[in-house]
Amino acid sequence: MNNARTHSPHHGASQGHHEHAMDGQAEILDLDAEVLAEHTASITAWLPLQSAPHDIVDLGCGTGAGTFALLDRFPHAHVTAVDASAEHLQRLRTKACTRGVEERVRTLQADLDDDTWPDLGSPDLIWASASMHHIAHPDRALRTVHDALAPGGLFAVVELAGHPRFLPENAPEDRPGLEERVHAAADRRQAEHMPHRGADWGPLLTAAGFTVEGERTIAVDIEGSRSETIGRYATGVLQRIRHAIADRLTPGDRTALDQLLDTSGPHSILRRDDLTVRTERTVWAARRI
Repeated sequence: MNNARTHSPHHGASQGHHEHAMDGQAEILDLDAEVLAEHTASITAWLPLQSAPHDIVDLGCGTGAGTFALLDRFPHAHVTAVDASAEHLQRLRTKACTRGVEERVRTLQADLDDDTWPDLGSPDLIWASASMHHIAHPDRALRTVHDALAPGGLFAVVELAGHPRFLPENAPEDRPGLEERVHAAADRRQAEHMPHRGADWGPLLTAAGFTVEGERTIAVDIEGSRSETIGRYATGVLQRIRHAIADRLTPGDRTALDQLLDTSGPHSILRRDDLTVRTERTVWAARRI
């Protein structure tokens, strides 16, 4: 759900957005971390590391989903968490203090589309989850990551296959297929701003000098009928998508979506007992030789 330089209604909120938008984004990132925690942990366990890393960088860290998963997985490691959003970094620092790991976390505010990046040290592992597709010049960014890594170090690129789906295909009853139409509109809009969303990062990593040592796609299908968290997650994600693409929906679809997002109304997503979280995450593990 994370923030290198952001345009996405799900994973991005640039610093120029007003406070409410940022708060909404941060809440979605927190919910994303909670809902997908098991899948994130499975990715950190899969990484083809030669030894346990001590110095890790989380690029586009958002509110810390990857940062804390990595700290849990590697209890002797320190993480430098990099993001463009000061609000996200402050939220991450607060979590670190709550968890008692503040001494193992350094935060760094930076825009990864800048020509010059701050000094990242010489990390053993660099992690970028749902952030690389936000970068305008990923070829340049990949070369910078390659040069920053210690020899033998690993770069993990994790990407979601678009926004997660939540509703059955036949929902809602009066507008079946609504969610797919909403996502299609969001995908068309994002393709205009983020041409690298959904890219195959393998060839790009190879071109930047990496040796790709593994690629894995994980299907996410989480039952959510009894989960208040998933209800709030679905509401938050679809609210942000609606804000971005309302003008691209038919009046009927817009009305139906608004009814789903009216948390006090009879058709609210929060009242449904048939929600699931469905998406895919792909991870590429690339080594600097």
